[in-house]
Amino acid sequence: MSESIQVLVVDDEPEVRQLLEDYLGAQGYAVQSVGSSLELREKLASQLPDVVLLDVGLPGEDGLSLARFLRERHDLPVIMISGAGSPLDRIIGLEVGADDYLAKPFDPRELLARLKTVLRRYQRTPPAPQDAGKAARCVQLGHYQLDLDSHQLLDENGAEIALTAMEFDLLQAFAQRPNRPLSRDQLLNLTQNRDWNPFDRSIDIRIARLRRKLEADPDKPQIIRTVRGVGYMCVPGPRS
Repeated sequence: MSESIQVLVVDDEPEVRQLLEDYLGAQGYAVQSVGSSLELREKLASQLPDVVLLDVGLPGEDGLSLARFLRERHDLPVIMISGAGSPLDRIIGLEVGADDYLAKPFDPRELLARLKTVLRRYQRTPPAPQDAGKAARCVQLGHYQLDLDSHQLLDENGAEIALTAMEFDLLQAFAQRPNRPLSRDQLLNLTQNRDWNPFDRSIDIRIARLRRKLEADPDKPQIIRTVRGVGYMCVPGPRS
């Protein structure tokens, strides 16, 4: 499957670009690389990759700005790579929309494992054919409907609300466990198959983004509620 996957590496260090081209190319990925934000934008105008490996410390427009640009315009997985590996740097990277964050120097095998994990989350499985009269599996979330078959969130007029793959995975985990408090550890295991640590704010960041999309007042959430000392709980059903 990796043979058809297009990987775009964005890094101003030629040796890093060459390392990733050689290593990922040997794994069957089609790898292209650029060294600046301008080259990235030019590349996106001609062809969209399947995943972007994005260095934070680019000259001129930095990787954080580019991650925000990518998230606003394209539904592409983005893995940020940075020489700064503090928890704060990782938090900022996730807040601007990155799907994962890896600090330099890194083991290429770890990068490959993270790449595969992120790509799996972005795979869109076509909905199974339905019998005539059999409704799609939909969950009511306030004024919205989450279609578990088509991986879509629809508003009351049937318009699609854009979701990243991770946001859909979180909503699906909640929808399949309504009115049940879920810890951050459980949510990470359900959506990314990994454990939570006290410095990991990726769940909280994505919950905040979902609340901005779903809640009438994100500061007083009614659909995705905070359960003190535990985590979060989804209360589905139409809003009164």
